[in-house]
Amino acid sequence: MPQGIGGRSAPRPEEEAKPDDETKDLRPAGRAIRFAWLGAWRYGRGMDLVETVIEDARWEAFGLHPLSERAAGAALAGLGLPQAGFMISLMGCDDARIATLNADFRGKPKPTNVLSWPSEDRAAEFVGEAPEPPVPGDADDPESLGDIAIAWETCMREAEEQGKPMADHVTHLIVHGTLHLLGYDHVEEEDAELMEGLEVQILASLGVSDPY
Repeated sequence: MPQGIGGRSAPRPEEEAKPDDETKDLRPAGRAIRFAWLGAWRYGRGMDLVETVIEDARWEAFGLHPLSERAAGAALAGLGLPQAGFMISLMGCDDARIATLNADFRGKPKPTNVLSWPSEDRAAEFVGEAPEPPVPGDADDPESLGDIAIAWETCMREAEEQGKPMADHVTHLIVHGTLHLLGYDHVEEEDAELMEGLEVQILASLGVSDPY
């Protein structure tokens, strides 16, 4: 797993899984085609920012939906964006499920902590620059920012290894995934510094310590 910049010990969350050309055309607004909706618990929509699908019951007991609402909302607020008019689809799954997604979309058949699929390419034109902010939709027709998947076993293991509360670690990963949906990345050092700096500021607004 990629490491943080400058020898930091905490692992950096995984980069977004960029869909190929075929899957890009399969994403209708407000529906995550990759996720198994049938037979899963679903939360959100109405006025919620995050539509949450629970495939692993441990995420239900953990309280993934309210935590994700708070984390994703803080990420938008940290960039001066409103929650109203936007939507994110989130799936709480296990390592086996995310390993399949990781193999299908990144060619890496192994579990990871979080994956994200922006609904469109929002990356900045130049390295080190902030992406252009998206335009919100209407309350009854919100702009879909994309999809996030997060895996229970990997998140739990990382939280234990790093000696931090599971809630703080998952909050970080949701913030990180939301920034990916908004066009931020960490492939180039300048982009990584920008993205990680935003993460630290957003997490601080939630009372979560610097994860790096």
